[in-house]
Amino acid sequence: MSELRFTEDHEWLRVEADGSVTVGITAYAQNALGDVVFVQLPELQQYEKGSEASTVESVKAASGVYMPLTGEVVQINDQLEDRPELVNEDPLGEGWFFRFIPADASAVSALLDQDAYERLIKANDDA
Repeated sequence: MSELRFTEDHEWLRVEADGSVTVGITAYAQNALGDVVFVQLPELQQYEKGSEASTVESVKAASGVYMPLTGEVVQINDQLEDRPELVNEDPLGEGWFFRFIPADASAVSALLDQDAYERLIKANDDA
């Protein structure tokens, strides 16, 4: 498993052995949302970077999950349809949302690393 990358919208990404990229929301994001009650997963299709690919609804709010990079969604975590609480229980594991093939695989490395993401969270909490 390679190191995680992060977006400013609180999604995490992990490059898999086959070159696909798994996406989920961070522990910080699921904690801010509260108990997740519904996840709308993306269609298996091409998405542009920044477009809303998925929606997560909690007892507090609904929030978009945005496509971190341009690419084609090739797999969804259909466990979330019956068990959306996996997002709260295991956000970096079984609570993943989808996998995609990025149009530019090298773009993943330009996203935030763990240290940069932790600085972002601290800045958000201090604001």
